[in-house]
Amino acid sequence: MKNVLLLILLCASLGVYADGREKTALKKSYFYGLEYRIKGGFNFGGTSPLPLPAEIRKIEGFRPGLQIAIEGNVIKWIDTQKKWGTLIGIRLESKGMKTDAKVKNYYMVMDATEGDQTGHMEGNWTGYVKTDVKNSFLTIPIQVIHKLSPRWDIKFGPYLSYLTDGEFSGSAYDGYLREGNPTGTKVNVTEATYDFSSDLRKFQWGIDVGGEWRAYRHLSIYADLTWGLNAAFPKDFKSISFKMYNIYLNFGFGYVF
Repeated sequence: MKNVLLLILLCASLGVYADGREKTALKKSYFYGLEYRIKGGFNFGGTSPLPLPAEIRKIEGFRPGLQIAIEGNVIKWIDTQKKWGTLIGIRLESKGMKTDAKVKNYYMVMDATEGDQTGHMEGNWTGYVKTDVKNSFLTIPIQVIHKLSPRWDIKFGPYLSYLTDGEFSGSAYDGYLREGNPTGTKVNVTEATYDFSSDLRKFQWGIDVGGEWRAYRHLSIYADLTWGLNAAFPKDFKSISFKMYNIYLNFGFGYVF
């Protein structure tokens, strides 16, 4: 029993000692103009063409799903009043959606499973298209941060993302395909599938703009808009005739050390 009590006291002493060292290190960092933050939240948005092309006649359904983002930031304040600084971070995040759309003369490459004929097909599709996007990224935001007041910060700058796992797939149903071009042979298709996951661009970049509100001494609430500036697919990708961009709002809570 004595040994157990001694072990508990030793662990408690080490915890107090480690906590003291951590606080000392944070005080030194603050003296040099450094600040540390961690954030956790959700991404809400989609992978979309801009603007919506005429081929997409109606959005029948949209589901963003549960897209999680976890991030750590280091801020270096560059003035004595700590009004302006630079921020660099690392973010693990998922971006995705499920959509259902009615389209006309929508260029498609797909594999028909039911209809007048089956197998690989290419041409202009009129009917319905379901799309399922599930992408995971390692993202590095590099931003300028400005403190508007003791409670409010705004941030803006570029981000760099690496796709660690990607899925872009779906189905076309209840329609017909004009093979080759809009005046080609008409083929009725009950259902077809497509999967462009392996064609997704690995490196993506864009603009990250946001704000953060300090609710308490250490707790904050934030919202960041990330807008992709290079398309989700490379230039030589022809299976979809228009470019698509990742546009997402990331919101959640943060902890300021």
